[in-house]
Amino acid sequence: MIRSKILLFLLAIVMSGQMLAQQSAIYTNDQAEYFKALSLYNNKQYLAAQDMFTDIQRKSTEQVIQSECAYYIANIAVRLNQIKADNLVEQFVTDYPTSPKRNSAYMDVADFYFKSGKYAHAKKWYDRVDERSLTAFEHDRYNFNKGYTAFITKNYGNAKTYLAKVENSKTYGAQAKYYIGYMAYQSDDAGQANQYFDQVKDQSKYKEKMTYYKADLNFKLGKFEEAIALAKEQIPYSSRDEESELNKIVGESYFNLGNYDEAIPYLTLYTGKRGKWSNTDYYQLGYAYYKQSDYDRAISEFNKIISGNNSVAQNAYYHLGESYIQLGKKTEALNAFRNASQMDYVVKIQEDAWYNYAKISYEIGNPYESVPTVLSAYIAKYPESPHRANAESLLVDSYITSKNYKEALKILESKKDATSKEAYQKVSFYRGLELVEEEKYTEALTFFDLSLKELINTEYTARANFWKGECNYNLNNYAEAVIDFKSFNLFSGTHTEEHEVVDYSLGYAYFKQKDYNQATDYFSTFTKNYSGDQVKLNDAYLRLADGYFVSSNYEAAIKAYDSAIKLSEIETDYAAFQKAISYGYIGNSKTKVSELERFIDAYPKSKLRDDAMYELGNAYTKSNQNDRAVAMYNTLSSEYRMSSLTPKAMLREGLIFYNDNKNQKALERFKLVATDYPSTPEAIQAVSTARLIYIDLGEVDAYATWVKTLDYVKVTDADLDNSTYQSAEKRYLDNDVDDAIKQFNGYLNKFKPGLHTNQAHFYLAQLYYQKGLSVNATPHYKSVVDAPRSEFTEEALVRLSQSYLDGKNWLDALPVLQRLETEATFPQNVVFAQSNLMKANYQLSKYNSAVSYAEKVLANKSIDNKIKSDAHIIIARSAFNTNDLDRAKVAYEEVSKVATGETAAEALYYSAYFKNQDRYYEESNALVQRLAKDYSSYKYFSAKGLVVMANNYKELGDAFQATYILESVIENFQTYKDVVSEANKQLKTIKQEQAKTNSSVQTQD
Repeated sequence: MIRSKILLFLLAIVMSGQMLAQQSAIYTNDQAEYFKALSLYNNKQYLAAQDMFTDIQRKSTEQVIQSECAYYIANIAVRLNQIKADNLVEQFVTDYPTSPKRNSAYMDVADFYFKSGKYAHAKKWYDRVDERSLTAFEHDRYNFNKGYTAFITKNYGNAKTYLAKVENSKTYGAQAKYYIGYMAYQSDDAGQANQYFDQVKDQSKYKEKMTYYKADLNFKLGKFEEAIALAKEQIPYSSRDEESELNKIVGESYFNLGNYDEAIPYLTLYTGKRGKWSNTDYYQLGYAYYKQSDYDRAISEFNKIISGNNSVAQNAYYHLGESYIQLGKKTEALNAFRNASQMDYVVKIQEDAWYNYAKISYEIGNPYESVPTVLSAYIAKYPESPHRANAESLLVDSYITSKNYKEALKILESKKDATSKEAYQKVSFYRGLELVEEEKYTEALTFFDLSLKELINTEYTARANFWKGECNYNLNNYAEAVIDFKSFNLFSGTHTEEHEVVDYSLGYAYFKQKDYNQATDYFSTFTKNYSGDQVKLNDAYLRLADGYFVSSNYEAAIKAYDSAIKLSEIETDYAAFQKAISYGYIGNSKTKVSELERFIDAYPKSKLRDDAMYELGNAYTKSNQNDRAVAMYNTLSSEYRMSSLTPKAMLREGLIFYNDNKNQKALERFKLVATDYPSTPEAIQAVSTARLIYIDLGEVDAYATWVKTLDYVKVTDADLDNSTYQSAEKRYLDNDVDDAIKQFNGYLNKFKPGLHTNQAHFYLAQLYYQKGLSVNATPHYKSVVDAPRSEFTEEALVRLSQSYLDGKNWLDALPVLQRLETEATFPQNVVFAQSNLMKANYQLSKYNSAVSYAEKVLANKSIDNKIKSDAHIIIARSAFNTNDLDRAKVAYEEVSKVATGETAAEALYYSAYFKNQDRYYEESNALVQRLAKDYSSYKYFSAKGLVVMANNYKELGDAFQATYILESVIENFQTYKDVVSEANKQLKTIKQEQAKTNSSVQTQD
């Protein structure tokens, strides 16, 4: 190449003619210097040569020499990788556009970059070469180098164009064919790849690589046995990455040949692309294990395929479901089959997955949708399925077992066959029962009536009538309740639990109507035949005794009260008190007194102790034991200042003194009553009797002075006050509601205060309450509550607190309930106060107080399961909110024993939650599945349970179950933002972890 440059230089000199003839000494010197610089260049002494060329170019005035020097200066700059070397070449071309070295400059620079491996730079200069000016040899070098440059930069179109021009070249042909073959291999053109590889198979430097490629090509052509042979041959000579790929070729070839046992060892040796497997990789190994009946390992691989959505994923999820079934893991199988059924890549697999999903839903419940919906959808989608008859049979039964009665009824309403009608009768009944548990009695009646339209199954006809009776009873429709209970008896057998208690219910229904003869008949029958809950039996004896008592059959009442006392389950103090009073009514005063004395000693904390003291004082008075009577009245008034009986006792004490002519003592008691209990009937009577004493003492002026201090006594207006009040009271007693309201309001407006203000406020409140105008009633109940204690105070406290509770006015409810708890004489009002105090305190986040009242409630044996459940749930929630998780766990366990409906669902959820916290993941999953099966209508806790289940599977290493459940929660429970937020958080974490080993997993940003 250097020699050709010298010849070109000499030619230029010859062509200069006259210029050569006239060369001077200086030119001769330039020529000598030029050849010296050229010698340095040829000896690769580039810096020295570059300096000389630069010096010659600066001194010379000859364009040819300047051009040659510029060329070599730029060439050397490229070779030495000097800054702005490319600019020097560009400058050379610009300054000497007609230089014969222009094309050589481009080629030289391109070739230099090519040899240096700087292919992007090389391409830039090859693109500027004029191919027409190249020699044949330069053409081959140019085409190969440019083709290879395109190959390296993955511009396979250009690469193939240029390499094809030299595929027959002696120098470049073998290389060109190898690279053309490789490009065909990369583009999956197996035929062309094999054609070119075969032409260079004897080239030792390509042999190893081509063996790998040919193994892969045979695999792609479906020639699996040839692929296996070639890959096995090459494995010992391969790099680590190639060995992994060759193991994959062998394993997958065996897999495609159905030789799963031989495939497994090779598939397991595959290390993935950049250390990651794909969903397809996991599927193949999982399926190989599945075909070997190694279901545990099959599951281990299948469940790494998360969020897949193609035919591979559908196959994997279907066989994952089958693997779970083989191991008896139906909960896990449900999710796998559901996922496969939602894809339509392989129609047959979708149908089979659908059936399995529907069948398992029936067997274990479904947390995503109701079982009837799943079965109905399957039948609609595959009406010609061979499984249709079985699916329809399961559908009918699922209406009951799913307990998702609302959705079941929607489906059944359109069906007319007898089987569906019977199912409709049952489901309507159970929906009504569900509403009873939620205390929604009016709504429940609607469903019991629907159930009674289909008189197919007599058992459910009977039971619907019974619970219809219970609803009417709770709605105060007692006459209708009697009819319902008696209708139950017409249809009922003796095997239902309702049959055991219907006499008890009938007894209460008559009792509430004050038909005590009928009530006692049914309570008597019940007590003779019932052997169940002792608390209920105890209560029946009490009501039986009460019926006899109000019917004046006191001896029978005493026997019934005795039976209640012997059971000693509830209200023993009440029975003992009533028994004592009954002895008085049969004339056995001595026994009455001894029973009351025993009562006062035996029941020091009874709410009836003040009543007993009052009755005992009266008994002492009747038997002329005035001293004992006064002592008892005194004890009552000192121990029970807030009792409504205290002013009565003080009044009676004063009357005893008056009758004994102890006028001063009498006056003291009467004045105390008048002052401490203003406007009460006792105060009015005390003033009246005091007036007589003052008259007897001749101290009328003293009376007048004293009575002026009592603002509720205006002697001159007393007759008008009494007349106005009595007129309003008569309307009240006649149940003339509107006129009574009008007259009581008139009385209260006219007499401020009046002699009967307290009574007027109470009766007016009751009238408003009766009309459903609780807002109007509230201020009048409050007036009664704020007034001195009277016989109306307890009922007013109940009604006022209920009004505040209904309006969720917890702060105002608290003090009223606290008073009721302290002052109530009826046990049921104490329970009412305590149970609502726990609820109000909880609503106000006063968790310690809420728990304290809940414990009081639970200490009462007579409360029903609903109140027990409320108490336990308050304790559990309060403990959870104060992070007392140990207590919360115990409390929720107690809730689960007595709760029904949504509260039971909540308790079951927390049981699963605590099992998760204690790392009992399998047990936690079992509880979530039970939640899905038995309480599917309570979607919030079902959704929260699924998030716990997902966490369980995450900890158990089952990524598929975890992600699938979370994705289903996010899709199906958008209403519950807190649940969806937690699901998204967990899903992101799991996917980020799985993406480290699975290239198919797309992580969330």
